[in-house]
Amino acid sequence: MQHLADSPLAPLTTLRLGGPARRLYEATTTAELVAVVKDADDHGTPLLLIGGGSNLVVGDQGFDGIVVRIATKGHSLGANGLLSADAGVRWDHLVETAVDAGWAGVEFLSGIPGSAGATPIQNVGAYGQEVAETVAMVEVYDRRSGRMELLDPSECGFAYRDSVFKAPENADRYVVLRVHFQLRAEGGASAPVKYAEVARALGVEQGACVPLATARDTVLGLRRAKGMVLDEADHDTWSAGSFFTNPILTEAQFADLVRRAAERLGAEAEPPRYPAGEGLAKTSAAWLIERAGFPKGYGTGPARISTKHTLALTNRGGAKTEDLLSLAREVRDGVREFFGVELVNEPIFVGAVL
Repeated sequence: MQHLADSPLAPLTTLRLGGPARRLYEATTTAELVAVVKDADDHGTPLLLIGGGSNLVVGDQGFDGIVVRIATKGHSLGANGLLSADAGVRWDHLVETAVDAGWAGVEFLSGIPGSAGATPIQNVGAYGQEVAETVAMVEVYDRRSGRMELLDPSECGFAYRDSVFKAPENADRYVVLRVHFQLRAEGGASAPVKYAEVARALGVEQGACVPLATARDTVLGLRRAKGMVLDEADHDTWSAGSFFTNPILTEAQFADLVRRAAERLGAEAEPPRYPAGEGLAKTSAAWLIERAGFPKGYGTGPARISTKHTLALTNRGGAKTEDLLSLAREVRDGVREFFGVELVNEPIFVGAVL
């Protein structure tokens, strides 16, 4: 297992930001991964695990402890549609594998950066699909008990961009080692198209099914147009994806948002509303950000809003983490002042505070 001292973390994140790690290891097997985690815990050494680094904001001072880059690569797809992958496998490679083999369930998650092990932690989702719909089992190492465990979906506590792995009481408790996804045979067709934008791009009605390859190609095209498919030459992709989650509001909070929008923007301004459970409404963070005065390309420094996607905060080259955080605070505070809605960051912060 490779070991480097004072190694920069910026190259391991899609934002290309973050100071050095005191020690950096690369674990290429599950045994190596568990061994280095156990050793760190036995010695009381702070530990940071990094997969694809696509949902991570690391502070400029770096991490004074052990960082483990998860580089495990084993995966398989059974005749029954069970797709199993080590935590370090690149997520989009798994989606491509499923689509090519004719299995439905993850096709609308094409192009999302990061690794398989991160998907249940964040309950990764896009275009009306979430991994919670296909996760069959998650293999973890429980740092509290020192044992390997299997968690079924009911034990994962999946919610909107959330899971038991992110709960405060479980902070740093679980190390995801391997994930099993149960895909579906739909005769080469996709799951029903839920997202209006995708339906428009496909030229079909919501609820229709299309060939799997067509669904994947369409989603990849939509994501590229928003700078959401990694490209070294495109600074709009030097981001952590959507920086803020779509707010989930009570009925009273949503009514207040509607009132404020009408007062500030005119009676015709109607905030988007999506189902979010009984007594709740989800609205669009991008809609709020743009109408609070932060359009695409906003900013004058080395950290700016993407020119393609309002929710992405980007490193234009030469930025520091503090540059990004300063922009994020400006956007968050501006939306709060304009609409009375508190935006919540989606990426995980390490040595950084919004």
